[in-house]
Amino acid sequence: MKQKGLVSNYTTAQFRPHKDTCNESKIENIIDRQFNKQPFRNVVVSDLTYVRVGMSWNNICVLVDLFNREIIGYSAGPNKTALLVKQAFQTINGNLKDIQIFHMDRGNEFKNELIEDTLKVFEITQSLSHKGCPYDNAVAEATFKIIKTEFVHNQTFANLYELKYKLSDYVNWFNNHRIHSSLGYLTPREYRMITLKNVVWITVDNPQQVYVHKELYPFLLYYTNYFFINNHSKIRIIKNN
Repeated sequence: MKQKGLVSNYTTAQFRPHKDTCNESKIENIIDRQFNKQPFRNVVVSDLTYVRVGMSWNNICVLVDLFNREIIGYSAGPNKTALLVKQAFQTINGNLKDIQIFHMDRGNEFKNELIEDTLKVFEITQSLSHKGCPYDNAVAEATFKIIKTEFVHNQTFANLYELKYKLSDYVNWFNNHRIHSSLGYLTPREYRMITLKNVVWITVDNPQQVYVHKELYPFLLYYTNYFFINNHSKIRIIKNN
């Protein structure tokens, strides 16, 4: 029947389950290229790149805070996997629940149960670039261009240990000594210190029912010109000097 092109009337169409791949995931691009004027730790972007170590290729993963372009997490390893991304998260100083959105490309290392579980635990919303569009993750791409120009191309790494050691030293220089034109020619650390010194964060369970603790009364009496901004589950008091 098959050779003659005949089909039985009793044959029913068979449904084949279609796996949702990373390039076809229905996760939206929440950031939509809104890279500037993001609050502190509101959006973290990430990417990975190859680095030559000895006679083989290794990988670097970085996590960048859009607030001040600071590298807040990083890792290096032999394989481009979700574990490498998780290890970068483990190097972040501070509470991971401060991060609201994690934006990345549509790579298999990001579309992984390990990453999804990590984001779920810390209540971080996931955002993905559009398929085949590097401009949606332009800040991470630009950061790696800087890293390759200033760090990778001028270094020789004999082994993974040396790569990790020198990467840590470079990240420290990048955050504390390298000035950025997008930050008004300040370092990421300087920009963070100057910007956040006039901001006090108060975490509340219900932003609609805000009350001020008595310990803040002197603060509010002194800074009489203040206002509240609802940002997810946090209230931000901005001091106007």
